[in-house]
Amino acid sequence: MTIKQLTQQIKAKQSLLCVGLDTDMTKIPPHLLEEEDPIFAFNKAIIEATHRFTVAYKPNTAFYEAHGEIGWRALKKTIDYLNRHHPDIFTIADAKRGDIGNTSSMYAKAFFEDMQFDSVTVAPYMGRDSVEPFLAFENKHTILLALTSNEGAFDFQTQKLSDEELYKKVLRTSLTWQNSQNLMYVVGATKAEFLKEIRQIIPEHFLLVPGVGAQGGSLEEVCHYGLNEHYGLLINSSRGIIYASKGEDFAKIAGEKAKELQGEMRSLVLEVRR
Repeated sequence: MTIKQLTQQIKAKQSLLCVGLDTDMTKIPPHLLEEEDPIFAFNKAIIEATHRFTVAYKPNTAFYEAHGEIGWRALKKTIDYLNRHHPDIFTIADAKRGDIGNTSSMYAKAFFEDMQFDSVTVAPYMGRDSVEPFLAFENKHTILLALTSNEGAFDFQTQKLSDEELYKKVLRTSLTWQNSQNLMYVVGATKAEFLKEIRQIIPEHFLLVPGVGAQGGSLEEVCHYGLNEHYGLLINSSRGIIYASKGEDFAKIAGEKAKELQGEMRSLVLEVRR
């Protein structure tokens, strides 16, 4: 998917919403455990209830890897279902990969060629040669961890290296890498006050923003500081939508929560972009 196509979808749906498919077998409605594939049954129902309000889906691969072959099969069925029935929706493999060049090439092929995701999250710690193999794929996007929403982010990411914080060094350095136009960045909603300076370094790139809702991030602050002329934001909500109900009405309630959040986003986008 191209950035133009993603932007067109955001404009058409008036939404920045990314739904995280962090499907935990211990949290899904009990009646689904009787299904042949409970994980996929849950995902399919969530997708059908929320896709009208959503511009992206983000399965966190850990929730699938934990179940071995069964989990990987459910993940493959989920991405195949999205690509077949909702090809206009952006897909993110939240895998947080990043290794030496030949290994990264294999990761990139797995997620971009075999599973046909539009993007994958990647850790920048090992530098250029661990990220550029992902960037080599046309119309695929590498979402670099920049400033994350967890408490431990302050252990390293905001520490100063000579004249600036590490996360800023990551942002500036990554712009020098080959095909850096294919980069997006993770910036946690709980760090919204940093967005103004981040936008000075990467004004045009898309940001994936987790941490709104259950983690306490402010949607209003994220939109105020993070929106650009191409919208430039994908705002993730996982638990607040997919686990809003454990009853047989779980999909209906998830759809209502997604619609509610999309409505808040529409209002904020219109207000900020006037």
